[in-house]
Amino acid sequence: MMIMTAKVSRGKLAVIALLLVAAVLVLAFLLRSAKKESAAESQEQAAPSEVRTNEDRITFLSGFGWEVAPDPVQSQQVRIPTELSDVFDRYNQLQLSQGYDLSDYAGQSVERYVYEITNYPSSGETFYATLLVSGGQVIGGDVSSQTQGGVMHGFQMPSTTKG
Repeated sequence: MMIMTAKVSRGKLAVIALLLVAAVLVLAFLLRSAKKESAAESQEQAAPSEVRTNEDRITFLSGFGWEVAPDPVQSQQVRIPTELSDVFDRYNQLQLSQGYDLSDYAGQSVERYVYEITNYPSSGETFYATLLVSGGQVIGGDVSSQTQGGVMHGFQMPSTTKG
């Protein structure tokens, strides 16, 4: 039996550990950048370049398969919070999953348009599509029911498969 040993100084161990940590950080940064680019590409494919009119907003929603009432049930100006809270963070996580990031608009006023959805699959509930718009561009939004404890999800229409 042969045993080999190597003597490595603490300084060399520290350098190796530092290099490993740096490599992990670089890899994490690259993966995060790739994920953001992918999300941004999917957003660009789904969103028209301009949503300045009611027809543009309806066309945007129809791109996801939604049929909505011809006029919004609500339209108002809202301010994106500057101080982050758990509620904002959870909502922004939904936005990030769609390729949007509301933290980029912190402290700004944006337009909020709410449309009643007329073709929500497999539900007797009323659902609404909310669009957040700044400078004629969709910057976020959701689809949700207004019942207590109801569901909220991104613009993508849910699967209608039954099992």
